[in-house]
Order: sequence, then C-alpha cells, then structure tokens
Amino acid sequence: MKKTNQEQRYSERKKKEFKEFQEKMGVQFRDESLLKQAFTHSSYVNEHRRKPYEDNERLEFLGDAVLELTVSQFLYKTYPVMSEGELTKLRAAVVCEPSLVTFANELEFGRLILLGKGEEMTGGRMRPALLADVFEAYIGALYLDQGMEAVIPFLEKIVFPKISAGAFSHVMDFKSQLQEFVQRELKGAPSYRILEEKGPAHNKEFITEVSLNGTVLGTGSGRSKKEAEQFAARMALEQVKQSK
Repeated sequence: MKKTNQEQRYSERKKKEFKEFQEKMGVQFRDESLLKQAFTHSSYVNEHRRKPYEDNERLEFLGDAVLELTVSQFLYKTYPVMSEGELTKLRAAVVCEPSLVTFANELEFGRLILLGKGEEMTGGRMRPALLADVFEAYIGALYLDQGMEAVIPFLEKIVFPKISAGAFSHVMDFKSQLQEFVQRELKGAPSYRILEEKGPAHNKEFITEVSLNGTVLGTGSGRSKKEAEQFAARMALEQVKQSK
C-alpha cells in the first residue's frame, strides 16, 4: 500500500511539473501523452513493464530529422551566399550533442525526465547523451502534436537567436558573414588589401585590412593571406554590428 501511495504522489508531482512546463513554454499539448513520452527514458519503461509506457527513442528519431530540416531551412535563408560545405559545417555545429545539451539545460529538461532507479542513481539525469536525446524527442513530439507551426516558433526562441548572435562563429567563415551583413544592412562590398608581409619565406606573417566604400573596418594578421583576411573580417564584423 505504501508503494502505491508513493507511486501516486510521484505521478501527481510529475503531472504538476509537466503542467508548469507547458505554461512556461507557452505551448499546450493537445495530446499530453506525447509530451510525457518525449521525457520517458527506456530505463523507466523497463521498470514499469505492466503499465502502458513508451520510451522516447522513436520520437528522438523523428525529432532529429525535423531539427535538421528546420535548421537547414533557416541557414539556407539567412546566409544566401554561403557555400554548401559551409552550411553543412555550421548545421553540424548547431545540431551536435554539446549544442543540444546546452539547449536542454537552458530549458531545465533534466528535471522532467522519467528515469529508472538505476539510471537515476548513476547520474543519468545530467548525462549529455540523454539530455540531447530528450531535446530531439521533444521536437519530435511537438511536431506530431502541432506540426511545423509549433516547432519553428520554438526554435525561433531557443536556437535561431544563438546562431544569429554568433554562438557558432567558431565554425563559420567570417568573410562570408561580413559579406552577408553588408549585403543585408549596408551598401557596397568589402575589399581586402595586404598592408605588410613580415618574416622569412618559411614563416611569413601577413597583415591585411578590410574596407567598405573607402572606410577601413578592420585589420588582421595571420600566417597566410586567407587567415589574415579572416581575422580582419572578424574585427570588421564586430565594428559594423556595434555601429548599427
């Protein structure tokens, strides 16, 4: 009897948490069983075999595909001159496990996960792979429940602003970013000029400046002309964004 009461209290607590979560997210699921499934780990299902629980693995599979498509569409529209290779590299950085874990932690997904006792005791609630899977499963559940009309606004709040803010700039081509920004916000085209070459042939250093309509926006140095141009473009991006 005591165990039954504990289970009932646990169920009521989780029900309250899911209700509060939906209010916080501003999304009310039509089929709340999908929401619960998105947060149900296989270890929980294994410990409750007599009850109709289904784990989140299938939703994760679907959510992974939906996330790739929506991020691809956003990048395609946002960066019209970025090459296929650059788009692929950027998308990979956005949908990789560390990024998904960051998104999941920001939304406190960990506290909602339904885990088996063994998984709970070994710190499963904070395990990166598990959190990344839950984030994808949530997207899959949201897509099944309300379609892209709900998924895209969710990503516009959680994921897309980070891309626009430069959170993944470490994998981006700064020259392409600068060109995108200039095309979108300003007039003209950035031009690059080598100011100086220093050092012996086997260990040269190049100093480059980038300008727009005769105004110098940034300078950069590197071991190659391309590297120097990238650093100059990065400095220019910071300057033009601050001046807007």
